[in-house]
Amino acid sequence: MSVMKQWGLKVQQIKVETYALYLAYRDPRTPWYAKLLAAGVVAYAVSPIDLIPDFIPVPGVLDDLVIVSLGAALAVKMVPKEVIQAKVDLSSFSRSSPPTTS
Repeated sequence: MSVMKQWGLKVQQIKVETYALYLAYRDPRTPWYAKLLAAGVVAYAVSPIDLIPDFIPVPGVLDDLVIVSLGAALAVKMVPKEVIQAKVDLSSFSRSSPPTTS
């Protein structure tokens, strides 16, 4: 498998897991501390305040990538397995189904 296909699959997996984390955040079975971490990761991702400013070419962007990726992975581990599995299944289905017109 080519490197580009591997990256494409990884990006698709990250999109599904991110949407699943959003859905799990809204689920009442998700513990408050997992919700708090997920909200913190999203807030850091959209915040203009960074540990290393983005105008520094490589480390500025890399710190955002690392912190957001690790924070999201930790938040997924904090959510109960049955909740995250149901949300991954739901987000995979909703991403693969064609849009409907009314």
